[in-house]
Amino acid sequence: MTKPGKHLHIVSFDVPYPANYGGVIDIFYRITALAEAGVKIHLHCYQYGRSESAMLEGLCESVQYYRRKVFKNPIYNTKPYIVASRNSTALIENLTQDNYPILFEGLHCTYYLADERLKDRFKIVRTHNVEHDYYRHLEKVESNFFKKFFFRKEAERLKRYESVLKNANLIAAISTNDTYHFDRKYGNTIWLPPFHVNNEVSTQSGLGKFILYHGNLAVGENNEAAVYLVKKVLSSLNFPAVIAGNNPSDELTELVSQFDHITLKSQITSEEINHLISDAQINLLHTNQSTGIKLKLINSLFMGRHCIANRKMIKDTGLEDLCVQADNSTQYKKYIQDLWEVELTEEAIRERQKILNQHFNNSNNIEILLQAIGMNREEMVPR
Repeated sequence: MTKPGKHLHIVSFDVPYPANYGGVIDIFYRITALAEAGVKIHLHCYQYGRSESAMLEGLCESVQYYRRKVFKNPIYNTKPYIVASRNSTALIENLTQDNYPILFEGLHCTYYLADERLKDRFKIVRTHNVEHDYYRHLEKVESNFFKKFFFRKEAERLKRYESVLKNANLIAAISTNDTYHFDRKYGNTIWLPPFHVNNEVSTQSGLGKFILYHGNLAVGENNEAAVYLVKKVLSSLNFPAVIAGNNPSDELTELVSQFDHITLKSQITSEEINHLISDAQINLLHTNQSTGIKLKLINSLFMGRHCIANRKMIKDTGLEDLCVQADNSTQYKKYIQDLWEVELTEEAIRERQKILNQHFNNSNNIEILLQAIGMNREEMVPR
């Protein structure tokens, strides 16, 4: 039954609390911003390892949980595994109880996007990456043969499957590059920058205590970046350094153990990561994959002091002028030495606040989303 007011279904690929990794951070703080804007959220979470959340139930009008399926053979399916494993008849039954718009979080959640039962609904897809490009890169950095083969097959399936997005009334892409990709192919695409924990720049005065690289080290891309920075940059400097993130590889753990001035901090919370970002003199931001936009970049600029990043990390983000760009180990080492005893000026902090507010303000960005889906109207109809 449809009730008056601003109601929105959100289908999430995971339980988005605690907000302790990139994708769920974006979802959780978008939910928070929607709730603050007076939207009544009906949240549907695929669950695989995370508990039900009282926090989410306090923010939302309703929260439903669905078990994500596990296939013994993840290769055997025409649909991508990340999509086929998020398939619940209970979900489609719940979605068809009213006429509210539906926001699908990621290509992962689009199993029912083209379903005939939803043909008259306003459907939004939030894209977190060009997924086949992301999985192609996962294949490149993976050393395990079976995982490598899975990532290759998944990339192929995702590339074929992506055309399901033609059934969306709106695509909300996370970066300008992704916006161009999806709008060129399917139209009806807006740039909706990532949502995050920060309300204002909170950079501390004075000098920091160490150099920091942080990320989810279970992700091949982040592990690869950490290994590169330790081997090629930090190992030959005498400045204290910290590599922070959960589930580091054996290779990274062994490598860090060889250097007294480099510390590995694992199994730590998001709050502890944020304290490290604030306490560091320099945040290193390195990636070999330019898809999407990295929340670690946004957090480091809101909370940290100096940020040194390579081109793939900052290109087309609008944040290029707030970072020092380094594209090889020689440049990284030079800029670390240059900045080690340099305080960030008040003028630089003000410039950060100005630029970050232009595109990375949660309150402003939620208004962009609400206007794009016509939340000023009680009845939503497809374009």
